[in-house]
Amino acid sequence: MMNSTNSSEKGIFRHKRLVQTMVIIVLIFCTVYFGFQYIFSKNSISGPSMQPNFQTGNRVITVRHSGLQRGDIVILRAPDKKNTLYIKRIVGMPGDNIVSQDNRMYINGERYIESYLKQGGKMMESKDSIYSDMSYSYTYDFSVRKLAESQEWINIYNKPYLAMLKKTDRVPKGSYFVMGDHRTISRDSRLIGFIDRDEIVGRVSLRYWPLSQFTVY
Repeated sequence: MMNSTNSSEKGIFRHKRLVQTMVIIVLIFCTVYFGFQYIFSKNSISGPSMQPNFQTGNRVITVRHSGLQRGDIVILRAPDKKNTLYIKRIVGMPGDNIVSQDNRMYINGERYIESYLKQGGKMMESKDSIYSDMSYSYTYDFSVRKLAESQEWINIYNKPYLAMLKKTDRVPKGSYFVMGDHRTISRDSRLIGFIDRDEIVGRVSLRYWPLSQFTVY
């Protein structure tokens, strides 16, 4: 009689443990699913614009609705290519005055040290490039005012907006100036204009692949 009771109790115990385990698995699945729907985003890198810091095939996780700071790496919806995402770095915050002179960045009149370009500064463009023998991090001279006179920006913005930019020479409210780390080839705000906050999918917080380059940002 005791053996039968013990066997029955063990069966009930195993059943409860099985139910509990299934509930935990479902909860974990739901948490991960909704987490990546509303909080996180997984992205695979393609293209050379962030070389050498990021290469094609790298995989990252971004945080949606995150606060943004200068220097953050972000995933954004490309304004010039439908259904395409870009990975870039925030260089200019709303209200910033941005100037590149003699391959140096100045933000609001002060030298902005871009330590993340150090590795790219040691890598040279190929002979067939228009920037032959220049480093990946070479940044040609520009300012918001000068970009407002460029044909690329004339194709993007209307005349009143461009006139305003020429007077203020600043990044507009609610917008960001983004650039790639591979400055000589990156298609970024110098060509595609400012990026609205709504177009930024999220801030890159983790590179999880390849494992040898696992990095938290």
